[in-house]
Amino acid sequence: MGVTSPSPQRSWKEASANWLARTLLPADMERRALLRLNILRILIVANLLLGTYYIVWRWGASINWSFWWIAVPLVIAETYSYLDSWLFGLTIWRSTPRTTSPPAPPAVTVDVLITCYNEPIEIVRETVRAVVAISYPHRTYIIDDGNSPAMRAMAEAEGVSYIVRTVEWQGMDRHAKSGNLNNALFQTTGEFLLTLDADQIPSPAILDRTLGYFSDPWVAFVQTPQWFYNVPPGDPFGSDAPLFYGPIQQGKDGWNAAFFCGSNAVLRRDALMQIGVKAYSRDLTKRVRRSLHTADLLLTQPPLLVDRSEQAVRAALLELRAAVKQVRHKLSAKESIQSITWEFQRRAQEVAQELVSHELMHIRAELADIPGIDLDHVESSFTKLLEDETALAQLASRTTSPLAAIETVRHLLMAIDVDRSDEAIPIMPFSTISVTEDMATAMRLHAAGWKSVYHHEVLARGLAPEDLRTAMQQRLRWAQGTIQVMLSESPLTQRGLSFGQRLMYFATMWSYFSGFFSVIYIAAPILYLGLGWLPVNAFSAELFRHLMPYLLINQLFFLVVGWGKKTWRGQQYSLALFPLWIRAVISAVNNVYRGKKLAFVVTPKTRQGGQHWDLVRPQIVAMLLLIGSSIYALVRLTLGLTDEGVSIVTNIFWVMYNLILLSAVLDAATYRPPEVTESGAAGQAVDTAALLRGRPG
Repeated sequence: MGVTSPSPQRSWKEASANWLARTLLPADMERRALLRLNILRILIVANLLLGTYYIVWRWGASINWSFWWIAVPLVIAETYSYLDSWLFGLTIWRSTPRTTSPPAPPAVTVDVLITCYNEPIEIVRETVRAVVAISYPHRTYIIDDGNSPAMRAMAEAEGVSYIVRTVEWQGMDRHAKSGNLNNALFQTTGEFLLTLDADQIPSPAILDRTLGYFSDPWVAFVQTPQWFYNVPPGDPFGSDAPLFYGPIQQGKDGWNAAFFCGSNAVLRRDALMQIGVKAYSRDLTKRVRRSLHTADLLLTQPPLLVDRSEQAVRAALLELRAAVKQVRHKLSAKESIQSITWEFQRRAQEVAQELVSHELMHIRAELADIPGIDLDHVESSFTKLLEDETALAQLASRTTSPLAAIETVRHLLMAIDVDRSDEAIPIMPFSTISVTEDMATAMRLHAAGWKSVYHHEVLARGLAPEDLRTAMQQRLRWAQGTIQVMLSESPLTQRGLSFGQRLMYFATMWSYFSGFFSVIYIAAPILYLGLGWLPVNAFSAELFRHLMPYLLINQLFFLVVGWGKKTWRGQQYSLALFPLWIRAVISAVNNVYRGKKLAFVVTPKTRQGGQHWDLVRPQIVAMLLLIGSSIYALVRLTLGLTDEGVSIVTNIFWVMYNLILLSAVLDAATYRPPEVTESGAAGQAVDTAALLRGRPG
């Protein structure tokens, strides 16, 4: 029986199919990653072109000026979203996946810092035991901001070191977690630091997989993902962040702007100390410049003079102004602030004493002209006074005539405290300008020329919030801290950052303003369906021709970026938490510009009981208004009271989309965990043991 040879047509088809399969799904992972990145770049370009086509048309041809009070805010909100898509596209453009690290160096010293503050002892104990089991040589520290005797006893029982605040912190601003880390930094000596939150259980290989990156002497930190082993089915609180700990961090990594996220990261001590000294010097220089500016204002005020001393006083003030100018010049020349301020203080005292001596000479001359005065006694008294430097100094500090201005200026620069007596320690390597010290610290490191690495491998597993109140407290703190950094040390003006780094930091900060625009997106269909306020000229074919291609390519882009990841819950919360984002921005602005304190709340590690409907009251009101306006419009359409069927149906589509997004908070508010049984508790123990071995339970 003969063998039938394949036909040429079939062979060609099989070869073509094999070539297509190899092209679209290459076996080599690097080629596959490059192919995926190129597809994403094509989608990014298409998304931005179609977005530009739509937004230009919106501004130029579609605004209904008859209802400008909703039409203009809506197009501004759409422009915000358009710019957001630009920033997101630029983030993904340089995506740099890293899952294989260089080998760890054989002999570097590492301190593992477990930060805690009133967490349950047993949760911290599990973390401690996992840290002790890390395979790379290291030293383990519990840094306890609660100074708990029970925590200290546990540390002793587990054989690890225990650190609390030193006495210098008494009565000083504690700076929350950043203060705790700064305090520990000066009580440890390791070349590298692994920071872990109290509930983060590390894999034994965490240091082996991260230390190798530091063979590059300019790498300041390596960040790994934060992954949670207790997320309930459906992730009702949106704890998972697969888009951030994945495409976004990998994209930022490509721009050398990966974020330090506070935990599960290894940092180089030298890099931290360098930015600490730099921040100390910068802060001191700012304080001196502010004092010099105030000094200039004081010295240029018209003094309260008498005719006989006008010339001498003017000469004294001019001399002091010249001294201020000289201080500015030396400050620009980077001379020692300590020597500059000491020299100025000495010169100000000399000028004041010269002026007092001049005044006393005039008084003595006038007394000599008065009949009946014992001139010998006057001469003797004035000679003693002019020779008494202490007395002259006291007179020089009196609050009359221009001496008050001179003394005030001198005290201004005396107030420049090189030792920072207003702080527990003068140098703070971990930034204290924000309740989220991690982002601010990372940005300072990048501005100083250091590099960062995002290693995309789960090497520690922690506890996610188990109730809505805790989840919202956590997100509020993140948002407040991010806005604090933006207002205090904006990446757009921060010296040393590259253009790409500025954009990567700004993109994250910019995203927290979405709450204000979410209100507009929710309000627009309500105002049209309920009141007939139409923000666009018409819901015509022209609108859909401009809008639909942009929406479709935008959704396709996000689908490819998040392929294989559960990103829907995150999309829901980006809109559903709009009251939280608004509150975060307002409170951060009040903190930075009005000095109002932010309450720092440590994320509880155990479930907080009770109902949480009060936390989502604004969202519930919004949902009721969306539903009510839709019913009202449909009734009018059914009764023939309006013929705007296309417009009503289109807006009801957006109402349904908004309701689906807002429904996330209903899932979270009504979530109840399953009852814990003995078998369930035993199962959890088995899971924890698996985590200690470095793999999911």
